[in-house]
Amino acid sequence: MSKERPILFSGTMVRALLDGSKTQTRRVVKPAPQMVTDNTITTWDGHPAALQYQLERMGKGCHYGQPGDRLWVRETWRGIVKTSAPWDDCTTYGVAQYVPDQAECRRIEYAATFGEGAKGWRPSIHMPRWASRITLEITRVRVERLQDISDADCVAEGCGALPSAIGCPMTSVPGETVPRTMFRALWESINGPASWAANPWVWAVEFRKLP
Repeated sequence: MSKERPILFSGTMVRALLDGSKTQTRRVVKPAPQMVTDNTITTWDGHPAALQYQLERMGKGCHYGQPGDRLWVRETWRGIVKTSAPWDDCTTYGVAQYVPDQAECRRIEYAATFGEGAKGWRPSIHMPRWASRITLEITRVRVERLQDISDADCVAEGCGALPSAIGCPMTSVPGETVPRTMFRALWESINGPASWAANPWVWAVEFRKLP
């Protein structure tokens, strides 16, 4: 039986999900895979397929799910509710000052498409299931080193041909392709400046957006 789990995305990546340009996401394998050799614990440095087998065998598979499972997207949002008092002649609406119940909301607005400069936005981590507008179905899950990502996979991560696609500054490296430069900049903007160089093991999750 398939399962359903929440997953957080930034506004830039939500827009990529909406236009269909993002069909993959990479998330760090936690805790970091280790192996024991002669009573010495070291970072796992074996074959990705072998590591994935070992993780799944130990019940430590990808906690985002497996093929067939669904992910509902959490993003920055706000609820619009009725603000006029019962005795007012007209009905007005405004941004809720708290996280409202579904029955109280007249509509949901999303920062990714409405504009993050406005006020009253709720953090994505506080988005309830009923407010989510995007559901993804996982089609493939694999484990690999972060820097093993291909140019095609960089594009599938939502990195298009222009720097504006990732919504953050990027600095090119000699010999590095544009998609790879964009993905590296995106990754470091989310995970920190040293996160790319650390080259962690990651879950590469492929998905399709459901209607």
